[in-house]
Amino acid sequence: MTTAESRTFDVRHVQLARAAFAAIAALMITFSSDHSAAVGSAVFSGFAIATAFVHLLAAWLVYPAGRRWSSIALGVVTLVAGMATGLFPLRTVTGFFVTVIAWALLSGTIELVAGWRGLKASPERREIVPGVADARPAVPASPRSESRDAIVVGAVSIVLGIALLCVQPAYALTYRLDEAGVTGTLTGITIGVGLFGGYAAIVAVYLGIAGFSPRPTSSDADAVTTEEPASVEPADRKDSA
Repeated sequence: MTTAESRTFDVRHVQLARAAFAAIAALMITFSSDHSAAVGSAVFSGFAIATAFVHLLAAWLVYPAGRRWSSIALGVVTLVAGMATGLFPLRTVTGFFVTVIAWALLSGTIELVAGWRGLKASPERREIVPGVADARPAVPASPRSESRDAIVVGAVSIVLGIALLCVQPAYALTYRLDEAGVTGTLTGITIGVGLFGGYAAIVAVYLGIAGFSPRPTSSDADAVTTEEPASVEPADRKDSA
């Protein structure tokens, strides 16, 4: 049975993997002059399927039994969305908007709830025997930094879904730049694909920073706990003397 100390992968690796796939999606959209439904659906499909595998593998390799529900739920929802946009008949303007909006709202809600529950969960001090507390530090159900990151990413995903809901898929605006001699049409799908690209860029930067940020380890907490009695003990002896 694997424990937190014996795991090779942790939350840091999950965040960095998600950041890498989000960055790839953002770059593909940014440097593509074609923001059609076919291209947007293809990029989202690859991003979603890769991210889904990260979530599903994390449920097995990273999280303990009591904290796997959010990773599994995110993996299933994201995998279904990625496979749906991978189907050629659904690579339409309507298919892109419906699938991405549903995924953004569902996955964002799941991640937001998981992060909120992690912040609200209070660690309990274990007892070796009745009345004698364990000297080891109480381990929370979920690290607060991880919970905050989940809340931020979940909120950004929900904002993406709401922003796409405000875009009219049939919108079309023809413009002309006389100085450059360029004529084009700004469509709803162009805006929608651009919004997803912006979302992917934000998630990539945020999760990348979170993945590389230093975090306190359990050994650091143990060191602090073992040092506390040593600093208090002389004072007690002095008072008794």
